[in-house]
Amino acid sequence: MQRKTIYNYIDAGLFDVRNIDLPRKVKYRPRYKKPEFKVDKGCRIGRNYQDFLTFTSENPELPIVQMDTLIGSRGGKVLLTVHFVHTSLMLAFLRDRNTSQSVIDIFAAFRTVLGAAGFKRLFPVILTDNGSEFSNPKAIEYAPDGSLQTRIYYCDPSSPHQKGAIEVNHTLIRRVLPKGSSFDNLTQDKVKLMMNHINSYKRKKLNNRNPYEAFSFYYGEALLHQLGCSMVAAENIILKPKLLK
Repeated sequence: MQRKTIYNYIDAGLFDVRNIDLPRKVKYRPRYKKPEFKVDKGCRIGRNYQDFLTFTSENPELPIVQMDTLIGSRGGKVLLTVHFVHTSLMLAFLRDRNTSQSVIDIFAAFRTVLGAAGFKRLFPVILTDNGSEFSNPKAIEYAPDGSLQTRIYYCDPSSPHQKGAIEVNHTLIRRVLPKGSSFDNLTQDKVKLMMNHINSYKRKKLNNRNPYEAFSFYYGEALLHQLGCSMVAAENIILKPKLLK
């Protein structure tokens, strides 16, 4: 048995010996472990990545939405990002803490703004990662009346490439908010401004259209206004930190 394994068993209280009895062990600094507070530890059952592939192959007409969390400084505010893959439009929402309830509240607001039919049309299937903030899928999948309005699936552990579209789009956010920068001084209005600039940035994959135009083609511009989006003229787009100064 390896020394590290024995130390882990002692920390877990499986042996009568204590750390104080091991002079070298007490000198080691405890390794930081990110706390995980899963609301539903069985949330992946029936919702893993293979289930996602099966469902989308059986329903190829349904547009896919990817969801993620973008972290600022440790312990500070975070962003929930929501990416509509076929149009490349991304929405972002500032949250004080990276909790399951904060994600649920944002989707409750979507239901209020869009109505049941609009919500179901915009979010038929959602792919996300295994973060504890996404561990209460039923609270998002089901409307208050108990009707199923969306389906949530999870990538395999340590497989961000499985939701590569949202990961790529995050690089545009990082042009404005470099990795390691704090989000604590942001407001939702500033986040919305940033996303309007990003969603107005033309993409080759969209035949040199921008995500705002692509989304408008599929869903209509009125829905964009409901979501708080507006287009920025190409000559005015700024994707640098000075945008939010």
